Amino acid sequence: MNYDKLVIGLTGDVMIGREVDTVISQEGYRYVWGNVLPLLHSTDLNIVNLETTLTNSNKIVEKTFNFKATPDKIKCLTDANVTVANLANNHILDFSEQGLIETIQTLKNAGIKYVGAGINDKEASKHVIITRNNIITGILGFTDNEPTWKAGASSSGINYINVSSEDDRKRALLNIEQLKKEADIVVVSIHWGPNMQEFPQKYFIDFAHQMIEQGAEIIHGHSAHNFQGIEVYHHKLILYDTGDFVDDYMVDPVLKNDHSFFFRIDAGEKGLTKLELFPVLISRYQVNLAVGNEYKWSIKRMQYLSEKFGTKVSDRGQVLLT
Repeated sequence: MNYDKLVIGLTGDVMIGREVDTVISQEGYRYVWGNVLPLLHSTDLNIVNLETTLTNSNKIVEKTFNFKATPDKIKCLTDANVTVANLANNHILDFSEQGLIETIQTLKNAGIKYVGAGINDKEASKHVIITRNNIITGILGFTDNEPTWKAGASSSGINYINVSSEDDRKRALLNIEQLKKEADIVVVSIHWGPNMQEFPQKYFIDFAHQMIEQGAEIIHGHSAHNFQGIEVYHHKLILYDTGDFVDDYMVDPVLKNDHSFFFRIDAGEKGLTKLELFPVLISRYQVNLAVGNEYKWSIKRMQYLSEKFGTKVSDRGQVLLT
């Protein structure tokens, strides 16, 4: 096969519901992306965790936080060059099955692929294949959140995985092994772990290693709301948590969940070659490139968190993978 260069963009949680939804209605569909928009257009494909429904449903599920944006806000995602949305998370059924189905249909109508949820377990566990520049990328979506939302043979829901269950891990690893037969690069987008954790738990680290050994090139983690460290394992990439990219959340003064990155990955004939980190900051329901002390804090913090895994992050935010 004649390989070319492929550039993949990854973000943490994209929560354009609630107050963000209101602001978008006032300021326009591109408002939330601030000056990060050119970066989102500098890639061949972008994968995000969509942390909201896109629905008019009022069938609210009883829980602490429920997120939805009106379906027209899909224009935010298309304007941002979003290729694939992970739906395996703890908010995609916030407005019941009706909200999930409308979200899926809205994504389909806009030409955005999705993983991690569906009208049954077959659809929820289905992978997506994206071919760009003669390189085939396969994407899978999982979550360990909301076990009661697990999709069934005839019931809608999420691609739930209990990371502590050997059977669930085996199922996920088999999915990765099968996808690797079809794809040059396998990305696993996984919404896992509790909120506001500085480091991933050991059994998450062990499972991430297993997924890489089974054929994944990139583990795209999210859920904690704050970014965690990066590990280069067998020249493959584990992003344990990519944090938040846009939202209306309260900010923890220590973990600073308003700080994260746009993660841009170069790949080619020999696999992954480089990761570039672009520090970003959420303010007034908008994400912008971090500057000055905010930039320095994010880089220093990522260097500290990644050192645990033996990963060197340069002061310019670069990680070599070869």
